[in-house]
Amino acid sequence: MNTLLDEYYRYDLHNAGFIERKFTIDEEHTLIYGISQSGKSALLKNYLLSRKKSTYLYLDCRDMRLNIDELNATLAPFCRENKISILALDNYHDSIQLFEIDQILLTSETPLELPFQTLQLPLLDYEEFLAFESKFDSTALNHFFQLGGFPAMHRIPSEERALYIQNTLKRVLEPIEFSILTQASKMVTQKVSAFNLYERLKNERKISKDKLYLHLQSMYERGYIKSLSKYNHPNAVKKLYLCDIAIKHALIVQKHFGRLFENLVFLELDKHQIECYYDEGIDFYLPQRQQIIIASPFANEHALFKKVESLEAFIVSNRVLEVIVVTMNLESTLSHPVSRIEMIPFERWALSDD
Repeated sequence: MNTLLDEYYRYDLHNAGFIERKFTIDEEHTLIYGISQSGKSALLKNYLLSRKKSTYLYLDCRDMRLNIDELNATLAPFCRENKISILALDNYHDSIQLFEIDQILLTSETPLELPFQTLQLPLLDYEEFLAFESKFDSTALNHFFQLGGFPAMHRIPSEERALYIQNTLKRVLEPIEFSILTQASKMVTQKVSAFNLYERLKNERKISKDKLYLHLQSMYERGYIKSLSKYNHPNAVKKLYLCDIAIKHALIVQKHFGRLFENLVFLELDKHQIECYYDEGIDFYLPQRQQIIIASPFANEHALFKKVESLEAFIVSNRVLEVIVVTMNLESTLSHPVSRIEMIPFERWALSDD
């Protein structure tokens, strides 16, 4: 095992083309977690490459040559003998024993119960996506709809992108989880319970409710599927969203631009950790901002007036200050007796400081 550790210690790390994210690693013990291909390894390597080479040891824990028992017996002595102060364990699993050292850096798909600083790394939001674009012009937003937030998508030929996502998901998900995600892709933005998914999946494969519920919960915890609660009704059926719209493109042929657009708006709110809920006729209610957000790519003023009228009771009782309508490219401010209505293009809304 010492031979393999010495091989890793001598490696020159490569992180070609790394583009800065909104997230950084400091000098604390840190766990970076997030779904597969979210950029965890690249962020980790970028930090290590800013340090003196002799001070760190990087290991990819997926390496089948790493015998765990031997690794646990030799890793700490190896670090001491080589005066290593930073231990970086990429794709870490908890069978590997940790020990006292100046800094430990871990990456994982799931959050772990460790006394470490945690950094959840999501896929790219729109602002980060623009940094990956070769140029910033009117085509950027359409490109975002096509590629989604996986950082690697810019490097993959268009005809291979769907297969790339399919293969990535098949590699990291159990077969039942892949089926759940495929079914979820057909139900984006709808109110979906675990029982709804079970009813659909039981016709495709043999599965117990308990097993489905267990895997579904795991997918929520890891962030592949996301949910939105109803305002003031925590036990009501939640709305379902995907962690990235590119997954829907890759798994099903069915298209519904309105639902994709709503999913995209949700992801921007989610990545910025903005508290939000849904209600009847309301895509997103932001109580701390006293805002309602409606995702309507091709809204028109007449329809909006009618919609706001239907929400009058909610707006008044919750003292909503404004209704934001996120559109593809329409922009306008409307005066309404019940509430101020502002139509904002997605690009301007996503890049605003609010």
